[in-house]
Amino acid sequence: MADKSELREQMTEAFEDADYPVSGPMDLLPALPQGPGTRFESGDFSITVMELNSKLSGDWPYDDVDTLVEDVLDALEEQDLI
Repeated sequence: MADKSELREQMTEAFEDADYPVSGPMDLLPALPQGPGTRFESGDFSITVMELNSKLSGDWPYDDVDTLVEDVLDALEEQDLI
């Protein structure tokens, strides 16, 4: 089972250096440590940022990392992925 706080920490670290506000997923790519291959993992859950993008609609633009990460985690929970 995935640990939501662990995923929150990984995503915050990966997305925090983006140039906010971000108007879409492509705005996040330059900040990612491994670019589009960046992976988030916890327990038996594992997803790349590209896979993540295909599962989310998002409420763009985002003005800060915390709101973005919370929306991502909420969407993953709503889809029963975590």
